[in-house]
Order: sequence, then C-alpha cells, then structure tokens
Amino acid sequence: MSARKTTFYSMVLVGVVSMAIGMVITSRLDLSSLSSAQTSPAPPMNSDPIVGTIDANTFRTIAKAQTPMVVNIRTESRRRTQELTDFFGGDDLLRRFFGTPEQRPQPEEEVTEGAGTGFLIDDEGFILTNNHVVEDATKIQVGFFEGEAGEFYEAEVIGRDQLSDSALIKLVELPNRDLSVAKFGDSDQMEPGDWVMAIGNPFNLAHTVTVGVISAIGRPFPVAEGRSQDVLQTDAAINPGNSGGPLLNIRGEVVGINTAIVSNRASNLGIGFAIPINVVRELLPQLREGKVTRGRIGIQITRVQQEAVEAFGLSDRRGAVVSSVEPGGPASRGGLQPGDVIVEFNGETVEDTSDLQNKVVKTPPDTTVPVTIVRDRERTTLEITIAELDLENEGQDRSARTEDLDTGFGMTLTDLTGQLSRRLRAPSDISGAVVSALQDRGAAARGGIQRGDIILEINRTEITQATEATSMLREVESGQTALFLVWRNGAEVFLQVAKE
Repeated sequence: MSARKTTFYSMVLVGVVSMAIGMVITSRLDLSSLSSAQTSPAPPMNSDPIVGTIDANTFRTIAKAQTPMVVNIRTESRRRTQELTDFFGGDDLLRRFFGTPEQRPQPEEEVTEGAGTGFLIDDEGFILTNNHVVEDATKIQVGFFEGEAGEFYEAEVIGRDQLSDSALIKLVELPNRDLSVAKFGDSDQMEPGDWVMAIGNPFNLAHTVTVGVISAIGRPFPVAEGRSQDVLQTDAAINPGNSGGPLLNIRGEVVGINTAIVSNRASNLGIGFAIPINVVRELLPQLREGKVTRGRIGIQITRVQQEAVEAFGLSDRRGAVVSSVEPGGPASRGGLQPGDVIVEFNGETVEDTSDLQNKVVKTPPDTTVPVTIVRDRERTTLEITIAELDLENEGQDRSARTEDLDTGFGMTLTDLTGQLSRRLRAPSDISGAVVSALQDRGAAARGGIQRGDIILEINRTEITQATEATSMLREVESGQTALFLVWRNGAEVFLQVAKE
C-alpha cells in the first residue's frame, strides 16, 4: 500500500474514532443541542511531573523557543479602557468614584488606545488574552515577534468571559508564514517556589522576558462584583501591558495568563497574578462558540464564623451561610431559606463561600442538583434547578440594591466590588462594605470614619456585603456605641462610633 493511501486511511480512521468519542461525550453530558464548535476538544495538556535541573541555558532556551508564539496587542476604544493603568493610581480617586454626578468626570468619547499581550494557541490564528485587554475595543491589531517592525494584523473577538478574565480573539488575515503556537502545561501542578517565566508587552516594550517563582496558589482575586477567581501569584515582573501574556513553567508550557498586579503605582512591586491555564482551557470550547454559559441559584452567602459553628450544629467552619434568597429565584423555588448552611452541593463537600460559587457557576443551567443544608441543627437535602448566570444584569441589580443603603450613622455603604477594590488599592483577599458617602457632621464622620474606608468588622462580626453591614447598624440603638474595624490606606483601623 502506498504511503499516500496509508495516510488517507489513517485520517479516515482518526476521523471516525474522533466522531464516535464526540457522540459518546455528547450523549453522556446531554449536550446534543450544542454545535460541533462547542464539543471540539481543548488543546492537549502535559501533566507529566516537572523534573530536572536549572542551568545557565534553561531560561535562554525557553525564551528563544516560546517568544515567537507571543503577540503584542494594541486596541482602540471609544470609551475608557480597563488596562491596569486604569486600575491603579489616578488623580482625586475618591471624587472620581464617589462624587456626585456633577462632580464625576463624564465618559470620554474620543478614541483611546490600549495595549496588552496574547499568545497563539493554533495555526488557524486563534489567540488567548485577557478580557479586560479587548473589552469594548472597536479595533484590535496584533504584532508578531517574527514580523517586521510596525507590521500589525487585524483581529476580532470570538468569545469573552469576565469571571476568568479571558478572551479568545482570531486573526482576520493570517501572516504568510508558519505560526508558532503555545504548549499547555498543567496549572494544578504548580506549587510555591516553582520557577516561571512571563513574556509580554509591558509599557509597549514588546516581547519582554521576566523570570521569577510561584509565590502562592489559590489566591482569591476579585473579577466581578461579589465574585472572585483563584489565581496564581508570582514575583516574576508583570507590568501594565503584560496583561494577557503567558506564564510559563520550566518546560516552556503555559500554566497561566498574566492578568493583574498589586501596586501603589502603575508598575511592578513583585506581586503579580495569573489566571490558571486549566481554568481557561476548560472554557475554550465555549469561547470558540462565542458564549460562556454558567450557572446561578440566586442567593447571597457569607462564611461560617468560628463562634457560630456550635450554634449552627456544625463540627467545623466548612460550608456557606445563606444570608439572603432572591424571591422567586432557583434557590427560593427549591426551598432554601436565609440562615441555612450549605454543606454539600451535588454530592460534594462545600469548603467555603468561594468553593460554593465555583461549584455553582460550573454547573450547566437547567441541571437539577441535590443541595445538602443544615437548618435548625439538622441536615436535609433539597433539589435545586440551576438557572443561567447573566453577569451584566446581576451587577446592575446589585448596584441598584446597594446604591443608597442608609445606616443611621450618617453614612452610605456600597459593596466592595472588584473594580472598587482595585481603585482603593485594597488586598485582593479582603471583603467588606465601602463607605461611599458621609454626612459632614454625622455620627460616622465624628467617630473618625472616612469616605473610602472598607468596613471589615462591626462589633467583632466580620462583614461581607453592604446590606449585611447596614442591617447590623440599624439595629444599634440611639446613644449606643458600635465598634468598627476598617481598612484604610494599607492599614486596619479600629474605631468607636456612637449612634446619635
């Protein structure tokens, strides 16, 4: 048999096997209504143990081999961009964010330029980057390491996901040459101390290489109002413009997408964050389709406090306390009530609020799952049908609910959103309620509270959202004193405020 015939039959066999596997997966997951683009497999991932030694040529070899697959991205937008320079610094920060409509600067309509990074994942011109790099962009252009100076190619957005801050874009026209593409590593393998390399476009210095280690894993980073994503923390220098670029292991495989920094200025201080590549890899079939579908059940949740473990009838702090239930929502229809402690979701133990959120959003809409709760110190299991998450409308609804929460202390509170956290330069792992307005001679102002303070605790009770704080403060009787722990300018401040 000729080589050509052998190749042809091999291709037919591979096609038949692939189609059969696809049909099995589709039937098992009840995804028969999805298109073939959604069931296309994610890129292969290397989960072999990372072994070997570092020598004088290790990072030189990685940089030489992997830099060609990294692209620099420039965008144009008719509204304010959300690159990292917008998250850090700026003049008169509180006036810009909390001022009256007359005081707040009006949205700029002129064309604004942005910059970021991305990396090729296949030879068809698909590129992964951050959502915030291309969000609201009216024009996207891509430059290559191997291209001529000033040579850019037009690209378009295929799919975006705010919760993982990821976006898939595609070249409208391919360069007339072979494309270098990324290899995927296993981000679940990464541990503190592991060497990593970042390649990106910081301050428009295209294809800059920096090296460091994984500083921490599982850091919760706010990506949307009331929601966070566990990220990799690294001390590899990441600066504005690195957003969307790859974080590589010592095999040169992508283990993360660089997304943010912690800094009191728009530059690196050795604390950067990357979205684990496993998270984005799982979403790629949906990103290719143009829409990422996630689940929701319509509740607000808080952590189990240590002093409440016995009162709830629990053995430890694992679980999530339901603080409120959306009227008519999936949880309400399933029988969940405020005060319930969710300890299992779909047969799996719920470790904390973040764990529950991750489990819910990963569950396909219209799926009915068992939810085990502790109510009045007794365990019971409810059946809840998951609804589809509409993140944009959810954020608008929350803003409306928390816009005018009068506390009775002469101050107004709002939820600590991801955007607010970044603008206030707050650590990514804190939660609370933000003081958005103060009466000049009100009780809060006289007690030392300032606009922009993040209220962490009230009367020794941890605060997670504005409605919770407001409810507690309204219960304080006139003449009584409330104890506040607030975060302000990098430090915790304890205050005693008497209610009028």
